Amino acid sequence: MDRIGKSIDSLMETYGAYGMVNHSGGANLPGRENIAHIVQGLDELIFPGFRENQGLDHSNLKLITAEKVNHLARELIREVEKSLAFSVKEGSFSCGHGGCHAAAELIVDSFFEGLPQIRRVLSLDMQASFRGDPAAKSFEEVILSYPGFRAITVHRLAHYFWKAQVPLIPRMMSEMVHGSTGIDIHPGAEIGESFFIDHGTGVVIGETTIIGNNVKLYQGVTLGALSVKKEEGNHKRHPTIEDDVTIYSHATILGGETVIGRGSVIGGNVWITESVPPNTTVYTSAGEQIKWKH
Repeated sequence: MDRIGKSIDSLMETYGAYGMVNHSGGANLPGRENIAHIVQGLDELIFPGFRENQGLDHSNLKLITAEKVNHLARELIREVEKSLAFSVKEGSFSCGHGGCHAAAELIVDSFFEGLPQIRRVLSLDMQASFRGDPAAKSFEEVILSYPGFRAITVHRLAHYFWKAQVPLIPRMMSEMVHGSTGIDIHPGAEIGESFFIDHGTGVVIGETTIIGNNVKLYQGVTLGALSVKKEEGNHKRHPTIEDDVTIYSHATILGGETVIGRGSVIGGNVWITESVPPNTTVYTSAGEQIKWKH
């Protein structure tokens, strides 16, 4: 037991030396289990009857919806308040005279006001998934089983909080869905309507990526950054993908100045670090160099 006691003392020394301790008695951070529960609740709110066993009909849908909204709002306000307090501590945010609780209430109220618009956009994503995959037999199948649609759903929620300058929570949301789907979308990425990720495993979409409408990605696609210094983190580092672009599996597109023009098709396994004109097909053939075809 002496060795165990010494181990405890050594461990305590690392707490003092290296930090990485979330003190529940002080400015506590948002909890992973709490955020996971909120994401699950929002998923049930967006897709009523798809995620839970509770029976729904027109007579009780409004009552159940109201109960969920009020419950989730309270939970979200509590977690957002923790996040804002963290920003204040870091010196990157001011909650104003009303304090962080009042600021959190405003953010959460605005989020629920915008939730119908998020559902509208997700309906277009669902339709894009159904149209884009011949194997899809119904909209219900997309909602229940498509990992790409799941990742897009959580991204659209996380992106709201990212734009509202809420720290921690958007990244927690995106990493939760990354772990379950293998799709890594930074919450800062701007993604247009009717977005479809087919299969999805290994897709990476960086923070400053801009994606237009009617874009389709296959598995293993990377929309990433060229190597940049830490102090350049606030610059645009990731590519812009214009409307109606298809990018096939394991293509890598890098750089903040790289623009893939509207209507282009990017073939599998290509490596792109310069802009591609609109309506261009880019591909490799039998080990040859990249070819462009207008």
